[in-house]
Formats: sequence, structure tokens, C-alpha cells
Amino acid sequence: MYERIVREAADAIVLAGPDGKITLWNPGAERMFGFTAAEALGQSLDLIIPEKYRERHWNGFHQVMRTGKTDYGDQVLRVPALRKDGSRFSIAFTVGLLKKTDGQVEGIFAVMRDDTEAFNTQKTLRDRVKELEQALEGAKAKR
Repeated sequence: MYERIVREAADAIVLAGPDGKITLWNPGAERMFGFTAAEALGQSLDLIIPEKYRERHWNGFHQVMRTGKTDYGDQVLRVPALRKDGSRFSIAFTVGLLKKTDGQVEGIFAVMRDDTEAFNTQKTLRDRVKELEQALEGAKAKR
């Protein structure tokens, strides 16, 4: 049953081992990122992380693997990601840790969705608020 849920989920579900290599890549991930499971499995998560953000990602990743704890387990995170064609887009995701019975981390998974439309809407609204604030300041200065 769990395999069917992962296979049928509209969201991308990706699992990586402690070495950062992809060990699960569902059809939702294929649709979102453009890589087939055959292309993604065994590859580094760098496959979908823009180069600019890799150092920060790996610093946090290795800390989580060392400590077995993540500060983001109940938060929706939003970051840029890469598609197979090299284009960037925004994703929203949650993460969880898979642990062995002794507490040792055996993997980290993410459930992701394309957040580009919401990101662009929020950016447009932030830009418009900034414009309006500047216009208001300009009007006050003229009085």
C-alpha cells in the first residue's frame, strides 16, 4: 500500500541516504524535475540544487546526518530548484528523517511541489508594496 501511495502521489517524493545520493524518486519527481528515476537514482542531490545554494545545503545536510535532528521537520520550506533542462523554479517542501531502531539516520526524505506561481505572486505583491511606500514617502516629502 505504501509503495502505491508514493507512486500515485502528485507531489514529488525524494529520499536520499546519508551520503546525499538519491535512493527514491517517484513519478511526481519525474514530472516536476524532468529526470526519470533511472537518471536520478544514485545521483547526488546536486542534480536539483542550484549551484549557488549547494554549499549552504550540504552544510545543513551533514549537520542533520551527524545529529539526527532537523529544525525543519514541521515547517514548509521554500527554495529554488533545478529542472533537467537547467531552468530554475521555486519549490515548497517538507522534510523527514528515516531512522533505524537504534536512532541512526538512514535517510532523509522530502515531499515537494512546484511553488513558482505562489512565489511569483508574492514577489509581485512585495514589489507593488515597495512602490506604493516609495510613492507615499515622495508625497509626504512634497508637502
